[in-house]
Amino acid sequence: MDSGAFFVGYSIQNQRKGKAVINLDLAFFIQIINFGILVLVLNVMLYKPLRGVLDKRRLEIETASERTAAVDQVVQEKVALYEAGLRAAKAEAGARRAELLKEAQAEEAALTEKARKEAVMSLESIRERIGRESADARELLRKQADALSNEICEKILGRSL
Repeated sequence: MDSGAFFVGYSIQNQRKGKAVINLDLAFFIQIINFGILVLVLNVMLYKPLRGVLDKRRLEIETASERTAAVDQVVQEKVALYEAGLRAAKAEAGARRAELLKEAQAEEAALTEKARKEAVMSLESIRERIGRESADARELLRKQADALSNEICEKILGRSL
């Protein structure tokens, strides 16, 4: 081999001579064997452990991803249960509120009716009392008017009637 530099392709020096830079002699085959040994050593000492570490990391990531998905599903189920319970509680509260409102309206109507009846009864009793008192007053006035007219007649006539 020449002491000149090796290039991929032809060297300037050997181009002039018309020779190829790569000679198929013993050094070439030794370098191929060295390259094969280097590949085997790197495969055993670097690539296989590195692939093992990467496979282990990928497996851990997949496992963690599966666990995350499972936990996420459990969380979603619990959230759905919570929301369903919340909706049920809201519906129950709404129904209870409607029931209480209906009861309050019924009680209000009953109290209003009771007050109206009491007012009517009170008004009727007042009217009856006023009627009795006015009848009593008329009777008293009639008696007093009769007595007064008798007195007036007696004074005018000068004698008793």
